[in-house]
Amino acid sequence: MAARQTYPNTPDGRYFVVAGRLWRTSNPALAPQARQALVDRLMAARRQVGAARKAGDPEAERQARADVDEAKRALGERGPVWWTDGAPDFNRRMVANTPYAQWYAALLERSDR
Repeated sequence: MAARQTYPNTPDGRYFVVAGRLWRTSNPALAPQARQALVDRLMAARRQVGAARKAGDPEAERQARADVDEAKRALGERGPVWWTDGAPDFNRRMVANTPYAQWYAALLERSDR
């Protein structure tokens, strides 16, 4: 079995980085059981997207994608940010174009050694 891929989290815990792009993390204030229920809902919706695409059913795919979005919003990964300090949202932005650029460059430099 292959090892699970891990991605670096920004120092403030708001994002993780995949291929140089920031992705918002789930709200850490969610209770573990509530978070798991939402993750289960998200995974089920993603499976439904695949099934709808395979079946060639655009309406079912639209609904499944809406269910994915709803679960991601409930997790805090989309929609209004879950932090309260007024910091802007850099979700889906290239890390090099954000205030995290220097942190990420240093991280990459350390990993090259």
